[in-house]
Parts: sequence; C-alpha cells; structure tokens
Amino acid sequence: MQDPTDDQLMRAFAGGDGHAFERLYARHEQALYRFVRRLLGRAAATQADEVFQDTWMRAIEARATWQPQGAAFRTWLFTIAHHRAVDCLRKSGREVSLACDDEDGDAQPFEPVGTPWSGWPDAPLGTPSPEGGAEDHLFWRRAGQRLLDCLEGLPLPQKTAFLLHHDDGLAVDEMARALEVGFETAKTRLRYAMAKLRVCMGAYLPAEMKP
Repeated sequence: MQDPTDDQLMRAFAGGDGHAFERLYARHEQALYRFVRRLLGRAAATQADEVFQDTWMRAIEARATWQPQGAAFRTWLFTIAHHRAVDCLRKSGREVSLACDDEDGDAQPFEPVGTPWSGWPDAPLGTPSPEGGAEDHLFWRRAGQRLLDCLEGLPLPQKTAFLLHHDDGLAVDEMARALEVGFETAKTRLRYAMAKLRVCMGAYLPAEMKP
C-alpha cells in the first residue's frame, strides 16, 4: 500500500487521529527546522526553537479548518514558518523588509564583504592524495560553511527564496505561494539570490580555480 499523502494525514488528524500528526511531524521536522534556523540567521539563532514550535502549534490549531486551496501541505507549513520568522525578527528590533531594492534592477552591483577565505585546497579537486579524498571532503565542508556565510549577507526575501527552492525543493510556483508573491517576483528574487551567491563564493576562489 502507498503511504498516505500529507493531505490525507492532515484530514485524518482533523478527524482525531493523533498518529497521523506524528507521521506529518516526522516527515517535515528536519526540513522545517533547517529552514527556520537558516532564515533567522546567526543573529536570531536562539529563537529557532520558538519559531519552529509555534509553527507546528499553529498547524495544530488550524487542523479543523485547513484546506489545500491549491497549495501542498508542505508549502502551507513553510508559509506559516516564514511569517513567524519575520515576526520574530521584527520583535527583536531588526529592520525587516519583505521587498528588495534591487528587484527593479536599479541597485549597485553586489560586492561581498569580509576578508578573503584561505581555506581553498592548493591542488585541484579530485587530485589523488595520500589521504584518499580527505582533502575533497574538507573542501566541501568548508565550502558549505562559506555558502552559509554568504547567505547571511542576502536580503531576507532573496535568502528565503533560495532556501525554499534549493534547500527545500519547492518549485518556483510553490515558492511564490509560500511567499505570497507573484510568480515573476519569486523568480526574480531567486535569480538575484543566485547571482549574489555566485559572486560571494567566486570572489574567494583562487584565480587558477575559477572557471
């Protein structure tokens, strides 16, 4: 038998099946927490548990009236999390804009801040080494950390678009629903996020490693 869909589990939960909620929670727990933590960033990392738990509480409270309305349960859940994260950032006294100044193409070219990263390997990736690939593993671990550092520098709307699409696998139309913006706006935010991340990552590559 096929596993029940999220919609079926949510309907079962609304009908009093607590086990259905347990399955929903297990299915989305890790992705949702990762999204919340990365969206809040380092400055508000201590609030991640609160936003995560509040998102699930709101989902529980809405079980009796929840309807798909064209959006998947996962998209709906991430929409709640996005709203709660924005509320949390604002309550912490941070200036939060849900629009990007550069969406109209009038902003200055993006320049990464900070000192050059010295963690790139001297040899090209894939070069045989006595460690048997340990250098490649170290590179990708450090590159992943560099990417997280670059994400910290993105405007919140662009960081959210990147996380929903590339980290959590939402298609652009689903991402637009989660952010409650038009398709073209969502696509533009994603394009700007990718361009800035490429600049930020590429700016720290030694010249001989750049494409």
